[in-house]
Amino acid sequence: MYDELKLKNQLCYPIYLCSKEIIRKYSKYLDKIDLTYTQYVVMMYFWEVETSNVKDLANTILIDSSTLTPLLKKLEQKGFIERNISKKDERNLVLKLTKKGLKLRDEAKEIPKLMGECFNLTDDESKDLYLLLYKVLHNIEEEIRNDKRN
Repeated sequence: MYDELKLKNQLCYPIYLCSKEIIRKYSKYLDKIDLTYTQYVVMMYFWEVETSNVKDLANTILIDSSTLTPLLKKLEQKGFIERNISKKDERNLVLKLTKKGLKLRDEAKEIPKLMGECFNLTDDESKDLYLLLYKVLHNIEEEIRNDKRN
């Protein structure tokens, strides 16, 4: 009678379960380098760009900037990033990867490989899943942009 509400009929449910379990598996490796999963995502961003501001970081990883503040403070306390007021605009923070944060990249470089082994997918299956997930994200981001315009 309410088949559309059964968990087994929901696309979101296996995505939720996979996300939860993937993050749980990551913790096994991230605990060794003193990072939470969200901190790891932020550090991966900095390993790519090295210097940024809160707005660009928030837009890239789709986290509200107010949520990022305590996370960035924690990463600064650990010595992985620096937060400095912009000389051009005092309302903005300049975020910069430190030498210690860069060194952490070497400690983390095996994590993607180790996690990939947990998934037990072929290269083609991994590529297909990657493309489908990014298609979903793109569609969601487009909807958010449209909502902001209206």
